[in-house]
Amino acid sequence: MPAISRKATSLRKIKRSAASGLHDKQNERDFRKLRIDKVGVRGLRFPIQVRDKKHVFQNTIATIGMFVDLPHHFKGTHMSRFIEVLNAHGGAIHVENINGILTAMQKKLNADTAHIEIEFPYFMSKKSPVSQQESLMDYVARFEACARKGEEDFVLTVKANVTTLCPCSKAIAKYGAHNQRGEVTVRIRSREIVWIEDLIEVIEASASSELYALLKRQDEKTVTERAYENPVFVEDLVRNVAVRLNADSRVTWYKVEAENFESIHNHNAYACIEKG
Repeated sequence: MPAISRKATSLRKIKRSAASGLHDKQNERDFRKLRIDKVGVRGLRFPIQVRDKKHVFQNTIATIGMFVDLPHHFKGTHMSRFIEVLNAHGGAIHVENINGILTAMQKKLNADTAHIEIEFPYFMSKKSPVSQQESLMDYVARFEACARKGEEDFVLTVKANVTTLCPCSKAIAKYGAHNQRGEVTVRIRSREIVWIEDLIEVIEASASSELYALLKRQDEKTVTERAYENPVFVEDLVRNVAVRLNADSRVTWYKVEAENFESIHNHNAYACIEKG
C-alpha cells in the first residue's frame, strides 16, 4: 500500500475513534434542581406542503419552533435531534401528522412534553366582485401543538386583513366616512378539523368589506360602497366573528383579536374577545 494511502486510512481511523469518544456535555448532571419547561429551536425556516380544504397540497415556507421539557438533573438537550425529527417526517404538514412529529420528539429526546409551532404564509385565489379578475391573496396561518402524557392540544391561528368603516364617522360627516385596513387574528381549538379557509371566510364576512389583491375600477366602486353600507367598529368586528364561531359546533374555544390601523388617528384601535 502506498505511503499516502496508509496515512489517509490511519487518519480516518483516528477521526472515527475520536468521534466515538466525544464527551456528551448535555447529559452531564445539573445540580441546580430547576426543570426547564421548554427548550429547543426557534426561527427554523423549512419548506413545507400544507393540505388545503380541497385536499390539494400547497407549497409554502414555514417558520418553525420545536421544544421539549428538560428534567432538572440534565444540563442540556440535544438541539440537532429536533432537526433530525423534522427531516424524517418530510415536507408535508397537516394537523393529521403533527401528532406523529410530537411523538417522535418525545421519543428522540426522552421528553415528557413536546411542543411545535409552525407559522406560514397561506395563499388563496380570489375573484374581484364585478370584473371577476382572479388573483392570489396571502394570509398568515399558524399551527401550535403540544403532547404530554397521552394528552394532546392543538390551536389553529389565522390572520386576515379586512376593511372597516367607522360608524361614528359616517353618522357625523356630511361627505363620507373614514375607513382603514384592519387585521383580525383568530385562534381556535376544535373537536373536528376546521380548515384555514373556514376561518378566513368567517373573518372576511364579519368586516365592512373583504380585501382583494386585484381590483379594476368597477370593482373599487363596489367594494367602497359595500364598506360604506356596512360600517363596523373594532368592537363590532370581534363580536361578529364571535357570533359566527359560537354557531360552529366544531369550535370548543376561541380568542378573537382585531386591530384597526386608523387613517385619521395616530394610534390603532384594538378589541379582543375570548371564549373560556
